[in-house]
Amino acid sequence: MSVQNLDKLAALIREKREELLAQWRKQVRQLPSAKQLDIPALNDHMPALLDELAHELETVSLQTIPEAILEGGPPEHGIQRQQDGFDIVEVVAEYNILRACIHHLAEKNGLTLQGKAFDILNRVLDEAIGLAVQTFATQQALEVQRRREEYLAFVAHDLRTPLSAISLASNVLELQLARQGGNAETAQMLKTLHRNVQQLEAQVERVLKESDHVRTETGVKLERRRFDLWPLVEGLIHDLHPVAGTASTTLINQIPTDLTVFADASLLRRVFQNLVANAIKYTPRGEVIIGAREMATEGTFEGWVSDNGAGIPPDLLEKIFDKFESDPDRADGTGLGLAIVKTYVEAHGGKVTVESKETVGTTFRFTIPGKSTQGSK
Repeated sequence: MSVQNLDKLAALIREKREELLAQWRKQVRQLPSAKQLDIPALNDHMPALLDELAHELETVSLQTIPEAILEGGPPEHGIQRQQDGFDIVEVVAEYNILRACIHHLAEKNGLTLQGKAFDILNRVLDEAIGLAVQTFATQQALEVQRRREEYLAFVAHDLRTPLSAISLASNVLELQLARQGGNAETAQMLKTLHRNVQQLEAQVERVLKESDHVRTETGVKLERRRFDLWPLVEGLIHDLHPVAGTASTTLINQIPTDLTVFADASLLRRVFQNLVANAIKYTPRGEVIIGAREMATEGTFEGWVSDNGAGIPPDLLEKIFDKFESDPDRADGTGLGLAIVKTYVEAHGGKVTVESKETVGTTFRFTIPGKSTQGSK
């Protein structure tokens, strides 16, 4: 293709840019991840890429594809497409669709893409593909790492409560054994148990300290099934009895014995565990009530944990579910417990709220949609 024809192609791309983009969008919207994007989000840097292509045609650049890739360029498109939910195949496909649209436009206007024009088109688009794929893959790897770190932080936090219960129970058994004059072998076993629990607690604290940069927006995979809620809560109360007993707090299970729910049992147990452990902390010598009821929408239920403890100051209520927003008057808080509750409830498609009055008490409520209204994720 002559220099004159290169200029014609460049002028054609500039003149028909919007028409070219419209044709490109029509085809790209067939990609699953592109269906719901609005025009600005879908276009992203494509208009600028067409301008770059027109400029390269006009200047008849002699740069090769490897040289262009080594030179590098803006990586934002790959990052944006990762955030848009594209997979790597879709990222490559959208550029190849643009390539085909340019070929079609040229042929429609009597221009054949060959020789230098073909080289320039491939160089510009292949450079863009390389950069987009590279940054997409890097961003994806960082996201996987972040989710692993977040999961580890969540698990470590949730281990604190049962470990505390085991530690307190072993202390009580040691004291009882000493008073009753138990044998030396049993005493040694209890000391070994207590020592190992302390080591686990130290490791958990270290994980939490090292994970203080982790965000809480995570994709949580649910394993939903139908189960009776009362036994789950009763078992949790039994496990938390050493912690509650130390604070002289009474735990009351008001879950209806015939209430069945459709949820992830493990995550729901951790929701109740975090709410109950939080209530115990602020309700020494008081009562913590765990309740639930079926709601009007089929399969949906509401759960709550209510206490008559110290209550929450109004200035803390608005940000109580934010990660690392813990009570400034308590040194033992990580600010993860209620963030975990929010994450797990919202993973079910539900919502969590709080009502509190200082010196009167606090009630946390959450709803979990049923099978008929919220599919398993």
